[in-house]
Amino acid sequence: MNFYPIFWKDMLLIRKKPWKFLASSMVTPILYLVTFGWGLGRGMSMTGGGSYLDFVLPGLLALSAMNNSFGPVSTSVNVSKLYTKTIEEVLVSPVGPWSIALGRALSGTVRGLFSAFLLLIVGLLSGVHMTLSPFIVLVLGITAFCFASAGVAAAMVAKSHEDMSNFNSFVIIPMSFLAGTFFSPDKLPEPFRSMIMVYPLTHANILLRALAGGKVPDAVSVIILTAYAVFFFYLAGRMVRRAV
Repeated sequence: MNFYPIFWKDMLLIRKKPWKFLASSMVTPILYLVTFGWGLGRGMSMTGGGSYLDFVLPGLLALSAMNNSFGPVSTSVNVSKLYTKTIEEVLVSPVGPWSIALGRALSGTVRGLFSAFLLLIVGLLSGVHMTLSPFIVLVLGITAFCFASAGVAAAMVAKSHEDMSNFNSFVIIPMSFLAGTFFSPDKLPEPFRSMIMVYPLTHANILLRALAGGKVPDAVSVIILTAYAVFFFYLAGRMVRRAV
């Protein structure tokens, strides 16, 4: 798959404006960290020990990976499709639709991982206690790839800028608050607890909290999150292919 030109083009855009990329990657997660971690959660203790900041940081890492992989990719693809029409040049090039989808998804993955790592550094410097392991990077990578692929698919399906705004309003924003980022899913009564288990972000939160606490991650959540990543990438490739 000749995805490299698509991926490298997006990386060059980041290299041209690194400080803009850095600022845009950090604003929302830092606001959440300050508001819910240092503000609302200061002095709160969780059942079983540990501070609320220790609890919420893994969720904020997943949230940051989601927002910074989905948002920039979906916006870029949507603008190039509806306004600048530059995506038409790519579609008629020798690069295949699956390579286009993969290149875009990988560029979003890099963005999501970068923002999550920056937030992790800020959190650790703030005194958050969590167990670090390579599996945290793996889960964040799957999460970022999942939502970057979803961003490609959503942008290719959207017929207007309003469609993308509606998708954010009805899917991404509710998921940000309801998928267990700021609370444990076990605290919700049924049927709401079962309903939020549908979200891929819920399983990313479950996995990252387990890993951060030095526990063995739930195999079911691993399978579900990976299945979502595969499904969204398949959907993204199909949507790009349909546009050719």
